[in-house]
Amino acid sequence: MKAILIHQTGGPEQLQLGETALPKLGPKQVLVKIAVSGVNFIDTYHRTGLYHQPTPFIPGMEAAGTIEALGEEVSGLQVGQRVAYAMNIGSYAEYAVIPAWQAVPVPDAVSLENAAAVMLQGMTAHYLSHSTWKLEAGQTCVVHACSGGVGLILTQLAKKIGAKVIGTTSAQPGSVKYELAQKAGADEIYSYENFKPKGVDVVYDGVGAATFQAGLNALRPRGMMVTFGNASGPVPDVSPLVLSQKGSLFLTRPTLAHYAATRDELLWRSGDLFRWIADGSLWLHIEKIYPMAEAAEAHRDLESRKTSGKLLLKN
Repeated sequence: MKAILIHQTGGPEQLQLGETALPKLGPKQVLVKIAVSGVNFIDTYHRTGLYHQPTPFIPGMEAAGTIEALGEEVSGLQVGQRVAYAMNIGSYAEYAVIPAWQAVPVPDAVSLENAAAVMLQGMTAHYLSHSTWKLEAGQTCVVHACSGGVGLILTQLAKKIGAKVIGTTSAQPGSVKYELAQKAGADEIYSYENFKPKGVDVVYDGVGAATFQAGLNALRPRGMMVTFGNASGPVPDVSPLVLSQKGSLFLTRPTLAHYAATRDELLWRSGDLFRWIADGSLWLHIEKIYPMAEAAEAHRDLESRKTSGKLLLKN
């Protein structure tokens, strides 16, 4: 099969289209013929070696397609069924073998493009707003990179709950990214340089090093800093004493794998997202769909921070 292979970590040029063997199907697994694969910052962390993977490997952590074959001991799924998944590396390829419990049926009302676009970023936004800090109506949250993939969805979910959203973005008023943040429902939008709110309940920070300190300063006593990404680099070490001095703050570094650790939880989060997409109460902005062979260009565009919403690769 054709796949993007990384033989050594480094820049986008390490994403090379090549041929590799079809993955072997084992018990309690399914073989998925991939139609669309999502591009995410975690893919760049794997590519650069920030998150270690033994080489050679196929990057990509989410996709949507159809079931090509079922392994032994698989029930509740069938060949030809449309499914989507996340949290299983190897989606930049024509086929992938995944644990059957991770294969989420895609409703007829949801396209495979939207399914691939929402699995990782959408379920991240869901666990952040519904579990890590369970937002309530009237609370105030900060969403850094509010015009990015997670940010646009998280802003919409927060507004659906009834929370106030203070967003940050590198975009200027009047730009497409700024207008997308407004469309998502952000109540206030600041540049990273001018971000100085006080007394917020929770900060959702996928940017990392560049925004972490300002986020801590924005929290009310007993507020929560949720650092869930490293788009600008890893967050520096922080002393627990600092959390005490700033108001007995909570600090957490969550990851999707721990918030979609069972099939019931996975179906809850993905089911909510698919239902909201189908009824029109959640919209997705797919910035661009690239041929699989142009994965390197997709990574360059993502890391430039000039894109908004979602980037996809299509077979």
